[in-house]
Amino acid sequence: MTTFSAAALSRQVLLTCPLDCPDACRLKVTIERGPDGIEKATKVTGDPDHPITRGFACAKTVHYPARQNHPERPLYPMKRVGGELVRISWEQALDEIAAHLKEVLARRGPDAVLRYHYAGTMGLMEGHHVHSFFRALGAPELDETICSSAGTEAWRLGYGTRYAVPLEDVPYAKTIVLWGINSLSTHSHLTPFMTQARKNGAKIIHIDPYLNKTGRYADVHLKVRPGSDTALALGVACEIIEQGWTDENYLRDAAQGLEEFRAEAEQWTLERTAETTGLSASQIADLARAIGQSGPTYIRVGYGMTRHEGGGTALRAVTLLPALTGDWRRRGGGCALSASGAFHLNRSQLGAAHLIKPEVRHVNMNELADALEPAGGVEAAFIYNCNPAVVAPDSGRVIAGLQRPDLKVIVLEQAMTETVQLADYVLPATTFMEHPDIYTSYGHTWLGYNPAELAAPGEARPNSWVFQELGKRLGLTEPALFWTVDDLLDEVLNTDHPFLEGVTPEALKTAGTLPLNILKDWLPYAHGAPTPSGKVMFTPVPSYRSSTAPLSAEYPLRLLTPPAHHFLNSTYGMLGNLTKAEGTEPHIFVHPTDAGQLTHGGLARIISETGETVRRVRVTDETQAGVAVVEGSWWGLSAPDGQSINAVTAQTLTDLGGGSTFHGTRVRLEAVSDKSAAQAL
Repeated sequence: MTTFSAAALSRQVLLTCPLDCPDACRLKVTIERGPDGIEKATKVTGDPDHPITRGFACAKTVHYPARQNHPERPLYPMKRVGGELVRISWEQALDEIAAHLKEVLARRGPDAVLRYHYAGTMGLMEGHHVHSFFRALGAPELDETICSSAGTEAWRLGYGTRYAVPLEDVPYAKTIVLWGINSLSTHSHLTPFMTQARKNGAKIIHIDPYLNKTGRYADVHLKVRPGSDTALALGVACEIIEQGWTDENYLRDAAQGLEEFRAEAEQWTLERTAETTGLSASQIADLARAIGQSGPTYIRVGYGMTRHEGGGTALRAVTLLPALTGDWRRRGGGCALSASGAFHLNRSQLGAAHLIKPEVRHVNMNELADALEPAGGVEAAFIYNCNPAVVAPDSGRVIAGLQRPDLKVIVLEQAMTETVQLADYVLPATTFMEHPDIYTSYGHTWLGYNPAELAAPGEARPNSWVFQELGKRLGLTEPALFWTVDDLLDEVLNTDHPFLEGVTPEALKTAGTLPLNILKDWLPYAHGAPTPSGKVMFTPVPSYRSSTAPLSAEYPLRLLTPPAHHFLNSTYGMLGNLTKAEGTEPHIFVHPTDAGQLTHGGLARIISETGETVRRVRVTDETQAGVAVVEGSWWGLSAPDGQSINAVTAQTLTDLGGGSTFHGTRVRLEAVSDKSAAQAL
């Protein structure tokens, strides 16, 4: 929908935000035509008529026009020549990349071609379907594990398909538990629903190892010891069982494996749980009482708790609590991780999934540093919708791998990221305002369609166009590779699932966004779950395991690297106003008992078994003894030593789903002078 001003020099359009956030906001974008006749986006806010977005956009995305119109945005193809990136034509770029691919494929086969990407856009076309090119080649599959895979696998074991308590039902909850999520920064559109619940008498409890914006918003904040969430969930379960607060009817009708779970939980007395989690016995008892007696209880879990070796098990243990109490049968009760399972689209050919062969090699994206070693055999790497030089673990080795002289690195980007600075070819990409696409959500159940509202500046092109052009040069004939967005929309909506009834391509394109056809009083797991048994599964029983890398005299602190309020991963890392809002440079939060020779405002060298980096110190009791915190995926350019925090994180994987363990790093801190840090650059 477009609204023009009287002077017809500006207009407002409604578009779905493409970024990696559960809210998938419906944005109101103001577009203005300049004296040169060129239209540009000048303002972003939220659609006031969207029932989830409710008229406001987050503190990050209101600044999207500054990112889109950034003076350093790459607008023309570039090639590295003599160590510098120089402008070339699209014809030259595509011809040379295709020639390199032909030579590599003939000599080494498709295993020598690696794709690396993530959720820089959540669009089904530009974020997912573009994988068709690599599947048509037979190249290795990239396992997208850096964020959600541990949680996804944990949820699958217990509940099957990922459904969630609808946001609209949250005001009916009487107890809200935010466990391992800083929702005010990472799921901001949950806040109005929680505030309404609070007005209705609800109590809000936040469980997180350090005090952040959400902890200050909550009524109670519990500083759980990092990696001990499984123990806390089992301790709460033990108290609920002992006090008789379980829903025996629900457990009999809708669950399986309770006896095995009960036997494990009963070992976790209040005293043992307190010793493991760092909380007091009374805090644990109060939490159990709130969940067990003051319902309906809504538990919003975050992926943060999965960023440890036992992270999958931790999330699994927590998410079983609503089954124990039967809260799935009460409006406002239950649990939420992701609502993405509700989008029962026809994905059989999305991204040419039908071409994936059982024998194809897989690369875990958390192990990019290993994949880029010469022994890995990769000679062409395509990077899109991602900034691995900043966000991938063991970033020092990742950067070294990308700098290999025998590796061609092709980056499709909208910003001059640190990964772009390492590329052999830079291909300028369009933004969500400049190409059409389709969007689901993992926080609500509205499907979105965006037309291209702006002409692409310079010579920027969609990812899909780039891979189609390369496909032509390589003689690929897979039809799905050459689909338009309309073709894709016809395909994914070709389903008879009742949730998609009435959601046709024509209706979606006309409305721009439509809700799935879900009953208003839907209780997703009230009568069981879409697991093989049809029941919520308490088995395999989650059991607590301590870290294989315990704290020690050499490494006495556990480092956490949670999201910052003004960044979304590394998407806004180039905007000076947002870096200023976050404190101008990244800081490490240290508890007073751990400060030692460190000074507030001084610099500290963070040393792990993987690497080291330097950060400004903030001494604060917002964290806890034994825990250090660095918020945000800052570009290294903002840091005192020019390095990403992932210089110190390792490729260690989670127990379930092969996920990342960014919150499991053990470190020590050493004081360093500003002069020494400057000399090291």
